[in-house]
Amino acid sequence: MTTPSRLPEPYGPSSGANLADILERVLDKGIVIAGDIRINLLDIELLTVKLRLVIASVDKAKEMGIDWWETDPALSSRARRDELARENAELRERLARLEELELDRGRPEPDRLERGRVDQDRAR
Repeated sequence: MTTPSRLPEPYGPSSGANLADILERVLDKGIVIAGDIRINLLDIELLTVKLRLVIASVDKAKEMGIDWWETDPALSSRARRDELARENAELRERLARLEELELDRGRPEPDRLERGRVDQDRAR
């Protein structure tokens, strides 16, 4: 009597470690995938799509000078606070200018003051 042979597993027990090692290396070193897609019709370029994909760890990306997520308010609470602070400063400046204009409207103009004094002197 023969026992059924067991088929080898496609991914052996050590493949998890291998995958983790590969992922660690890719994130540590970084990888760039670049490509262009061009659609032409009768030698007339209708569409060009340029694709650039960088896969790296956050530390490696910062080392390469890529840190756009730090200034994106949708991704960074610090960027949201900075944006709110900037917006508040702009609104306060606008409010101060509007209040100054309103005060200027309430003040009599120098010419009117002089004319008023002259008219008062004539009336006496």
